[in-house]
Order: sequence, then C-alpha cells, then structure tokens
Amino acid sequence: MLRISLIVLSILTSCFKDETVSGQTDGEIIWLLSTMNEAPITTRITITFPEEGKIAGLAPCNRYFGSQTAPLPWFEIKGLGSTKMACPELDLEAQYFTLLQKITTAEIAGNTLVLATDTGNTLIFKQ
Repeated sequence: MLRISLIVLSILTSCFKDETVSGQTDGEIIWLLSTMNEAPITTRITITFPEEGKIAGLAPCNRYFGSQTAPLPWFEIKGLGSTKMACPELDLEAQYFTLLQKITTAEIAGNTLVLATDTGNTLIFKQ
C-alpha cells in the first residue's frame, strides 16, 4: 500500500509544471529591456529565467540575481542581489532595481515580456 501511495504521489507531482515565468520561457532566452515607463532604454539591461524560480540579468553596471516563485500572471522578486561595481549609468541601474522590486504582474506575448506594477509602471523586454 505504501508503495502504491508513493507511486501515485510521484505521478501527481510530475504533472505539475513550473507556473512561474521561468516555466513559460526558455531558460536560454535573454530578454533585453526596451522601455521603462514608456521611455526608450538604449543601455543594455537584461533579464533571464535560468531555472525554476530564479531570475538573473545584467543591469548597466552589475550582474544581478534573485528568486521569483509567484505563478503567472503574478510576479514577485525576493532576495534581489547584485555585484557592486560602479559605472556612469549607476543612477539608471538604481531606477531599474527599484522598479523591478515593485513589479506585481508579468505577461509574455510572443517575443515581448511585460512586467508591470499595480500603479501602471512598466518594464518591457524584447527577445
């Protein structure tokens, strides 16, 4: 009986797929920030979802990482960390990190990833 219960439990848990952004996109895709609050961004800022529940990316000056385990359409970053290098775009990086931590929803449509806050602020990424 115990063996049957373990088999059933194993089958059931294998049916649940990752419902976060990482489960809906290839971990190899690098999303490039195109606009922040409708303003075009020409500095290279990226986000990736390398494995279930994880985010990583490159801001103007530093690499960053964190966890994101909320199921779509929700989005919440926990434990955001980064390297600590300086560069001329450090103010833009601070704005990006501040907004990124306020994001509450995510939507993927084709080659576009839209991250938004409850107040209408957006980060729009393209593949």
